[in-house]
Amino acid sequence: MKMNKTSSQKKDQINHPTNGQTKGLGLCSGGLDSILSALLLKRQGIDVTWICFETPFFSSESARKASIQTHIPLITVDITDAYMEMMKAPKAGFGKNMNPCMDCHSLMFSKAGEILNDKGFHFLFSGEVLGQRPKSQNKNSLRYVEKNSGFDGQILRPLSAKLLPQTLVEQKGLVDRKKLLDISGRSRKIQLQMVKDFGIKEYPAPAGGCLLTDKNFSKRLKDLMDIQTVFDKRELYLLKHGRHFRLDLKTKVIAGRSEDDNTHLLKYVNTDKDILLKHAKLPGPDVILTGSVTPKNIQTAAMICAAYTKATPGDTTDIRVIKKEGDTILRVKTVKMVAFKHLMI
Repeated sequence: MKMNKTSSQKKDQINHPTNGQTKGLGLCSGGLDSILSALLLKRQGIDVTWICFETPFFSSESARKASIQTHIPLITVDITDAYMEMMKAPKAGFGKNMNPCMDCHSLMFSKAGEILNDKGFHFLFSGEVLGQRPKSQNKNSLRYVEKNSGFDGQILRPLSAKLLPQTLVEQKGLVDRKKLLDISGRSRKIQLQMVKDFGIKEYPAPAGGCLLTDKNFSKRLKDLMDIQTVFDKRELYLLKHGRHFRLDLKTKVIAGRSEDDNTHLLKYVNTDKDILLKHAKLPGPDVILTGSVTPKNIQTAAMICAAYTKATPGDTTDIRVIKKEGDTILRVKTVKMVAFKHLMI
């Protein structure tokens, strides 16, 4: 990761705003703490803007809702390529699953810092609360993120600022430290009182919105990264839907679990490379065969498709095989779903 100038060098770059108003650029997940941190700064006359980053693992949906509710401008940026490069070897490692929380935050602040420099913001901020998450929001973790972002001294955490070292903008008087807070721990009593004070009508539950913390999703992602040295963004989106089966080092079968699943899977079919399968007559899954489309793999995909319909085990049944060149019907023997359990990721 390319590092920026040291904090001692950047200290001279934090000049007083020419129009008298300080500008802050904040990471926004759309959660309550993100909202409160921005409103707290806005209350003391700071011009706040949010930035939200998107990948196949987390979206900007909640941040967009928060922006509409609060009228705080929102910038959205897709960082999938940079994120996957970081995922190859996060310096602080992974959490319980495939979540590289500390390096994720470092990357986000680094990307936000690029916009800070380009657009004339004076500092970065976030809604992080000291001790709210024991591993990723303790003092050492917050310090790690700041140092590795390349913007040491320019990251303000308004909700816990009084418990943390002063940032450069506080030292220069561009942000009034006395009007910031000293929240710590997992209790949300203070935040809920602030909800009333600010008149916030809607905010998401504090559950994590990142798929990398999900055990099953992490297994699929690890399989993809460990086995396939080359994959594209759509394959990352496909991990979110259906049942996944690994046929060989190059080949997967993905079968929809529901009508909604089928709809999402069809968005990511590559008609130039993939084969789509579905039962010729019975309702059932849309099935995608991606990778090596050999006759053997097509046969296996068709049998998986049949297994998840109401076709009677032991009977033969017709599966529609949809290729770029046209459709064909493949007659296969129906077997029970358990026959493919060893292939499931």
